[in-house]
Amino acid sequence: MDSGNSESLKNTETTERKQDDWRNYRPNSPSLNKNPETPVIDRPPRQRGGGAALGLAIFAVLIAMVGCGLGGFAFYKVLTTPAATTTVSNTDGYYTGNSVEFEETSIANIVGKVTPAVVSIVSESYSASSYYGFGGASQSAGTGMIVSSDGYVITNKHVVKGARNIKVITDDGDTYSDVELLGLDPLNDVAYLKINNAKDLPVVKLGDSKTIAVGQPVLAIGNALGAYQNSVTQGIIGGMGRSIEAGDSNGSNVEYLSDMLQTDAAINPGNSGGPLVNAAGDVIGINTATSTTAEGLGFAIPISAVKGMLRRIMDDGKAERAYMGLSYLVITPDVAKEYDLSVKQGAYVYNSSKNGSSVLPKGPADKAGIKDKDIITKIGNIEVGHAGSVSTLVGEYKVGDTIQVTILRDGKEQVVNVTLEAYQE
Repeated sequence: MDSGNSESLKNTETTERKQDDWRNYRPNSPSLNKNPETPVIDRPPRQRGGGAALGLAIFAVLIAMVGCGLGGFAFYKVLTTPAATTTVSNTDGYYTGNSVEFEETSIANIVGKVTPAVVSIVSESYSASSYYGFGGASQSAGTGMIVSSDGYVITNKHVVKGARNIKVITDDGDTYSDVELLGLDPLNDVAYLKINNAKDLPVVKLGDSKTIAVGQPVLAIGNALGAYQNSVTQGIIGGMGRSIEAGDSNGSNVEYLSDMLQTDAAINPGNSGGPLVNAAGDVIGINTATSTTAEGLGFAIPISAVKGMLRRIMDDGKAERAYMGLSYLVITPDVAKEYDLSVKQGAYVYNSSKNGSSVLPKGPADKAGIKDKDIITKIGNIEVGHAGSVSTLVGEYKVGDTIQVTILRDGKEQVVNVTLEAYQE
């Protein structure tokens, strides 16, 4: 189990085909989902605040090249309207690029700056058996971004999970076949790749997703439909702290994703793993999902959530995700009322499943003295809530880092030091 509501992770025709990397998305409400490890699918009541889950169903686009090249799309309907959003202001006191607005000529400049480091990712997987009793290969196309000049790349986990071969194609057409899958984030839809023997590659600049504001302008860049490389769309941040449940078109391979950024910048099939960019040209999110029926509704993983594991891989060569070892409820006004809490944002250390403690015995949080029904209000000097969930804020650190965690216990504030350890499946 872990912070971030403890995400729990829940092949067809034999002829070679090309399919996209999209999933189905269904709502999940923190107020209904008292057990973070067992998401519910019932339609939630309308929630308020940035941490509320979306009260809508978000499904996948499936693009298939079958037989002699005929393609098809599958679309599904939105059930309800999204929850209200909360405007977030930059209170950290330093420039992050999230307060910059687009100017008349700036979009082309930003695209020219970022796209050289945005790559197409083609992965090949093999099915040992099928409906017809024969094995076969299938390909999927997605997007990634180069984060170091020697070839480290980040993308979505669902773009490359189970792949036998991975190719990376750069914006100028160079193809790299010697690509290694270094690791998958066990708590998020993120994968880390390495282009071996690469040097002097262009890179994206990773920004700060903790200071994002609802309404700020953004660009989404990616390999649209697996065919239109580095397509660009424009929009705004429409909401934060969204929770969604993700799976493939037949409802399997379900994955719960929390603390997502919502945007109306068009995120098309094939964009998965590409950058969501602010007006300064900094990457603030990883494009991950879209609704196929609700216009202008896409989702991205906050970039701060991936920095710690990325540093662990690049610095130490270990694909490990840092964690605290606890389950919690994201505090919304409704959660605060239900549990009679004294605050309206933060994380309530609680496990309503009654099948175990909310704090993992002998885990990092336990060793630091955090207890069941404590309220976590800060990670370092960052308030839990508007800037991100506990999982996202901890994701900025790597295994072995010691962080200060501010908690409320019996109405009194305490600060404890937590030394982060590697997440264990």
